[in-house]
Amino acid sequence: MTLTDSRALPASPRATRHRGSVWRDPRLLVGVVVVAASGLAGALLLTGEETVDVWAVRDDLSAGEPVGLDALERREVRFTDQADADSYVSADQPLPADMTLARDVGAGELLPRGALVVGERPEVLEVPLSVPGESVPATVRSGSVVDVWVAPGPEGALDDAAGSRAALVLEGVRVVSLSRGGTALGPAAARQVIVGVEPSQESGLPEALARLSSGHVVLVRRP
Repeated sequence: MTLTDSRALPASPRATRHRGSVWRDPRLLVGVVVVAASGLAGALLLTGEETVDVWAVRDDLSAGEPVGLDALERREVRFTDQADADSYVSADQPLPADMTLARDVGAGELLPRGALVVGERPEVLEVPLSVPGESVPATVRSGSVVDVWVAPGPEGALDDAAGSRAALVLEGVRVVSLSRGGTALGPAAARQVIVGVEPSQESGLPEALARLSSGHVVLVRRP
């Protein structure tokens, strides 16, 4: 029903004369207050509907991985609090060229400022490992932190005083890169995993390499 449809409207009452000012009618005053409040609420609603552009992650990224535009996508998000908006990386500002992640960030997650490390990454020694596919956790990828163990191989015990026990040879190293699993030879085919060894661990590297060649290499991912 519209206001122009006179047939649908009730007949107008007979006009009567009122004495005194209409502004003294409490019903009118209440109506004015309601209208004013509605206008204020509408203004606040319009303000709340403003969106800001922030960066979100396209795919899962691990701690230590570099972050560039190719890994991000722009999202329009409505925040109710400016502090919440400030906790994410704005898509309207240029990104630093040397950003890495301090923690894992999942696909589709907004990029938190607190998850970024800006600055040069420390130099590491890149050590290649040949690891059986079944000994690489499915969650391990570039940037993951792992412990490298050597267990007895098919031939028997390790060639050291530890006998048949597994030995920890590299502790808390970061995965720089790894080859894909599940090749034509099957999921158990060896994968090349390159780990970054800190300069402070360099002195123990000769012994670690000797152990790595004497048994079955196993990676254990750290949370």
